[in-house]
Amino acid sequence: MGRAFEFRKARKLKRWSKMAKTFSRIGKDIVMAIKEGGPEPESNAKLRAVMQNAKAANMPKDIVERAIKKAKDKDTSNYKEVTFEGYAPHGIAIMLETATDNNNRTVANVRAAFTKYNGNLGTNGSVEFMFERKCHFKIPMGELDPEELEFELIDAGIEELFAEEPDEDQEDQQATIMIYGPFESYGSIQKELENRNLEILESGYERIPTNTTKLSEEQEAEVDKLLERLEEDDDVMNVYHTMG
Repeated sequence: MGRAFEFRKARKLKRWSKMAKTFSRIGKDIVMAIKEGGPEPESNAKLRAVMQNAKAANMPKDIVERAIKKAKDKDTSNYKEVTFEGYAPHGIAIMLETATDNNNRTVANVRAAFTKYNGNLGTNGSVEFMFERKCHFKIPMGELDPEELEFELIDAGIEELFAEEPDEDQEDQQATIMIYGPFESYGSIQKELENRNLEILESGYERIPTNTTKLSEEQEAEVDKLLERLEEDDDVMNVYHTMG
């Protein structure tokens, strides 16, 4: 198993615990997907993926419907995706992905967080090269043979595939398969899985660090303060770092 597996394993231990934050993030994804490709999932692959993620997160139907209604409102401004790069204490690189309808507010909040917790907000390109951008898909294992499926999906662009044990808090306790590929292969992999009638439980993108740095317990706690502050920001969608 490669770096994608180890990265995901570490991320699962620090998953956002506030369900409201997850719903807010998916709600923005719904708005952006509809603004970009229309309200019909059948003709909007991006919206299909977001709706799958909403289902996987057990997002209530009324919240999904509110997000769809908001996206259809002509007066609703679209969210702009903006990335930020910088360093936490002890040389830990950080990449932020945000979705904002007020860039000035987002910049001010992100800069304030870095300043308060002894970090440094950098310029575009300052740490991006330290991460590989990947797409991922989760599907039920069922009767599938992971090794055989990996071989069959190579032409679709996948790079790594592995079985994943269910989370302890997962109600149905079903085993799943995680699939990773290059960022640009998202569409081809999604199309191949759909053509095979394989249920996509969730999908998306991740930035996987090419190298990580191990810190002492005290140093890690110091970095965590900054990471937690950033993750609490309503405009922040994803936080990636090089802490091992």
